[in-house]
Amino acid sequence: MQTPPTRSKAPLGHHGLLWTVMALWLFAVLAAVWTGALAHLAEVFMPGYAVLVALGITLPVIAYMAWKPWRQAVEAMGLHRLTLLHIWRIPAGAVFFYYGLSGELPTLFWTLAGVGDVLAGLFAASLLWRPQTLANYKRIHIFGLIDFVIAVGTGLTFTLLEDPRMAVLTTLPMALIPLYGVGLSGASHLVVLSWLRRSSGTAAISATEGIPAVGTAAQAP
Repeated sequence: MQTPPTRSKAPLGHHGLLWTVMALWLFAVLAAVWTGALAHLAEVFMPGYAVLVALGITLPVIAYMAWKPWRQAVEAMGLHRLTLLHIWRIPAGAVFFYYGLSGELPTLFWTLAGVGDVLAGLFAASLLWRPQTLANYKRIHIFGLIDFVIAVGTGLTFTLLEDPRMAVLTTLPMALIPLYGVGLSGASHLVVLSWLRRSSGTAAISATEGIPAVGTAAQAP
């Protein structure tokens, strides 16, 4: 019989902190678009956009590593929720296809990003019917991270080259993908893979279970 992992509990205040930060982050991106600040940045110094994307990934990871309340709140979400989060990449891929086929994005960029996002989203969604094993979680997050490295790397390359077509990333809904979704998803990949490196076995994990603390990994039957 498989033993579910010990759930990582977080005080309610920590959950509130997590959702508050996510909401403020979203509002900040929307405000930057609505006020024209993001478009101005693209006109003055487009590589600055690349810095924002990088910060969106690194800051949540640093907070996870250095700030216990944040780490507890993230881990309490559980492997299953952190993985299903990536289903959002299916509609994100569709957005890339829409703008790409309209000629508003560099072909190489939207093709790699669009196809990769759709595949990563479908891979994550497969957990709705596939066994919830650590092996499956690992495959999903490795694939998703590789897709991010390719898509973000390609996007940053065109951004640093100041390709004028990348300016569409300063408008809605495109701005939400690199400045919000990429940060959340990229950070979740790194967090989950970091935990999986400290874990062993392929035991099934309940959708309601949090990420176990180090040393409490479930054992395979």
